[in-house]
Amino acid sequence: MSDFTGFSIAALDFYDDLELDNSKSFWSAHKATYDEHVRAPMLALTQALETEFGAAKIFRPYRDVRFAKDKTPYKTHQGAFVATAEATGWYVELGAAGVRIAAGFYHAGPPALDRYRRTVADDVRGPELERLLARLRRAGWELGGDRLKTSPRGFSADHPRIELLRHRSLTLGKSFGFEPIIHSAELATAIGKEWRKARPLVEWITRYVSG
Repeated sequence: MSDFTGFSIAALDFYDDLELDNSKSFWSAHKATYDEHVRAPMLALTQALETEFGAAKIFRPYRDVRFAKDKTPYKTHQGAFVATAEATGWYVELGAAGVRIAAGFYHAGPPALDRYRRTVADDVRGPELERLLARLRRAGWELGGDRLKTSPRGFSADHPRIELLRHRSLTLGKSFGFEPIIHSAELATAIGKEWRKARPLVEWITRYVSG
């Protein structure tokens, strides 16, 4: 049984301060705050959602700086991901900006990307995706993802779903920000409700793209 009671003000303050001082010395001095106010409640939150959505991966707080220009060692947010297939599923994040959630696929290799584009181009499955996205956007979700600036090879610029065909990843996000609910146990219920709305999209991607 989860004992999730919300994220504290201390968790938000931790990330405010980390953005200003992203150093090993700061982290060492405040690791107990991270463990108590960030990691523990994130684990409790994902456990509260696990029965319906599945087990989550809690991401490590350390950045991989081997090939990055930005050498700051720590992530300025804590994320957790529930996968339904490779790089596909539901996401929740805590950071200085509060709490946000997302759903969709964040990466697709060449075979999966080819499946995505062929399915979007299909005159049945493509409009089905359009309807799913329109419904979620009316419910307050925002469309995101990595996109080509030009048309993908093999598709004309005047294709009726060219904007979707340009996607190399496709996500929908929604923010709870600093709303009082993020400091209460009700946040788990609210996230579950929103993820449930996004389930048809996640299932569409799992079936046609990531499967």
